[in-house]
Amino acid sequence: MVTDRQVRRLFSLIKTEENQEIAASKAGMDAKTARKYRRDGRLPSELPAAVRGRTRPDPFIDVWGDVQKLFEDNAGLEAKTVFEFLQRQSPGRFQDGQVRTLQRRVKVWRATEGPAREVFFAQQHPPGRLGASDFTHMEELGVTIQGQSFPHLIYHFVLTYSNWEAATVCFSESFESLSEGLQNALWALGKVPHRHRTDRLSTAVNNMSDPAEFTDRYKGLMRCYGLESEKTQAGHGNENGDVEQRHHRFKRAVAQELMLRGSVDFLSVDAYKSFLRAMLERLNAGRRQRLGEEMSVMRELPVRRMESARRDRVKVDSGMRLLLGVAYVHTEWGIEVG
Repeated sequence: MVTDRQVRRLFSLIKTEENQEIAASKAGMDAKTARKYRRDGRLPSELPAAVRGRTRPDPFIDVWGDVQKLFEDNAGLEAKTVFEFLQRQSPGRFQDGQVRTLQRRVKVWRATEGPAREVFFAQQHPPGRLGASDFTHMEELGVTIQGQSFPHLIYHFVLTYSNWEAATVCFSESFESLSEGLQNALWALGKVPHRHRTDRLSTAVNNMSDPAEFTDRYKGLMRCYGLESEKTQAGHGNENGDVEQRHHRFKRAVAQELMLRGSVDFLSVDAYKSFLRAMLERLNAGRRQRLGEEMSVMRELPVRRMESARRDRVKVDSGMRLLLGVAYVHTEWGIEVG
């Protein structure tokens, strides 16, 4: 609901701004509403209740104090995040259709108390055709494990039509990390898109002593899943813009959830991974309809996963065999003992 304060500000801004649209935006209302008040020349309190527009009680009146405190404590929070938080706090009280009401209230609050929100526009793609992936660093979020810094990356996979996404925690841009992350995503999805796009993965290639080995192993991974590979041109990482934009949104969503959680510290890496899984489940829940369109045209998974670690056989004498007791594969370094 537009307030007297907003309309007074609108009348003042109209005299100084280049056009009415800019004045309306700074006053926290859309251009159509601004034209109505400019044409009428009266404040909202001077208009009949029916003209002012509110015919139903405000569903957030009882919780607005708590909502406002959340925004005051965490300036980066978004209205939709807070709405989902309210739904979790009071199951059944707030219906999905009321999110727009809260967003309007927050827009008014921010117009008088703080900056407006950013707006992003999603691109459209054919269903089931393309999955894009890349690595993204997470240090900026300040996550810690039992008070200790936790420098890590996320291997991030996105279906460009539905925006269904998956994430795997990793610690380097390597073939092993790429293979594990991609396969985790595909097996969680349950299907395989027709194409897979990455950037040129120069860091991953440089992490191997022989670039040709990386190429051979990557081609083998693509063959295993029947994927056609795409790579961006050198110096044109923006060609993988779908996943780059999702990086931004993913990290923003993690930051939002950390704000609501009230702490960036976790008891263990597994606890942090569980936190990410729960967040992704909530994000992907809203993509089911478009994901269904993708599932109907995507390919089936192979019979089994491909091993991510390189298996280098190492000779071990009988005494060492006895000491070890059992054969094992050390997946971090890819050394097979047995």
